[in-house]
Formats: sequence, C-alpha cells, structure tokens
Amino acid sequence: MPIYNKLVRDRIPQVIENTGKKFSTRVLNETEYIDHLKKKAYEELDEYVNTDNKKDAVEELADLLEIIHSLSEYHGYSIDEVEEVRKQKAEKRGGFKEKIFLIEVEDE
Repeated sequence: MPIYNKLVRDRIPQVIENTGKKFSTRVLNETEYIDHLKKKAYEELDEYVNTDNKKDAVEELADLLEIIHSLSEYHGYSIDEVEEVRKQKAEKRGGFKEKIFLIEVEDE
C-alpha cells in the first residue's frame, strides 16, 4: 500500500472510498495543519512551474489559489481582505505586468 503522508483536499477520502480501496487518514492539529499547508503550497507551486501548457497551468494555479484561501482563513483573514492588501501593494509599488527585470542598483 503506497504511503502518502500529505495534506489532501477534504473530499479525497470519499473519492478513494468510492473506488473500493482501503485507506487511512487522521485530522491534523493546528501546528501540523499550517506546516502541511505550507508544504502543499510549495508542492503546488512546483507543479505549476513544471507545466508546459495553459490547461495544466490553470489547474495548478487553481490549486495554489485554494491553498491561499486556506492560508488566509488560518491566519484569520478573508480572501477579500488578502485581495485588498494585494491591491494596496499594487497601487504603491505596482504589479508585474510591465515585465521589468532589475539588473543592478548603484551602491552609495
């Protein structure tokens, strides 16, 4: 039986159960939960980075967004509040749409 030891979406046990396979799960405590959410964020980001087409890219971006929703809730913020902070930062410092690549800055 393969061992996964990773955070999965809430309905994955039901999906596995529907296949008739045996499995085991447990509920993480708060410390474990945030640690595994962070690991999952890296996992999903790595999967996004390694995509080679738009369809897979949007799937992985959706997974990343789900992790961001969970992380924001864990920290006591709504996704709308996170979006507001994003907008404020974009207003002050800009976004990444202009594709600017900083090469160097003179040291004084």
